Amino acid sequence: MTEGNAESKQTAAALEAVLIPGGGLGLGGELPPWVQARLDRAIALTPPPQYFIPLSAGTTHKPPPLDELGFPVMESVAAGRYLAAQGIAGGRILPETISLDTIGNAYFARVQHTEPLGLRRLHVITSAFHRPRTEAIFRWIFALSSPAVPYALTFEAVPDVGMAADVLAERCEREHASLVRVNALRARFTTLSAVHRWLYDEHAAYAIAHLPERLSSAALDSY
Repeated sequence: MTEGNAESKQTAAALEAVLIPGGGLGLGGELPPWVQARLDRAIALTPPPQYFIPLSAGTTHKPPPLDELGFPVMESVAAGRYLAAQGIAGGRILPETISLDTIGNAYFARVQHTEPLGLRRLHVITSAFHRPRTEAIFRWIFALSSPAVPYALTFEAVPDVGMAADVLAERCEREHASLVRVNALRARFTTLSAVHRWLYDEHAAYAIAHLPERLSSAALDSY
């Protein structure tokens, strides 16, 4: 049983949506094994949620892959197509097409989908290496500004499959350091509007005045 499966079994009957953070794309736009594992687990939820919300437009760490017509391939769209190919009806797949990092995954999922549709019972599935930071971010973002009907969030991790040992080790180090920064941000920003201003004033993925971080080749292989 993967981490969190017991929690998901207890809550699956009440789920309105499952959210699946992005985890990169190959040079040809193919989903890496660790992202496929997240999506496969989402598909296997019983009973199934009303909506599947794959997250992420891409990453600032490397250029997006291009399709056969030369257009950028978004991570969430590639994930949505994977879900559709496995039999999930298109109307139940809501790709989040703006975010470029995990904080953006949570923020834009909320403002693009869950708030407009009134979805509150949400389950988040990601990889084991990504779970602690993901949970910290989503609990922070979805509690901001005290929504009239609070969000009920559950989380689940799938195994870290398909990632070389050295790549996984470096990514885990980055995740630990990033979690420390997330906890500091949670203390600074306590409203949705404050996070919005921070994203566009300071965040390297969204603020015009900032440049993206440069990563080692091993770290790049995990995005």
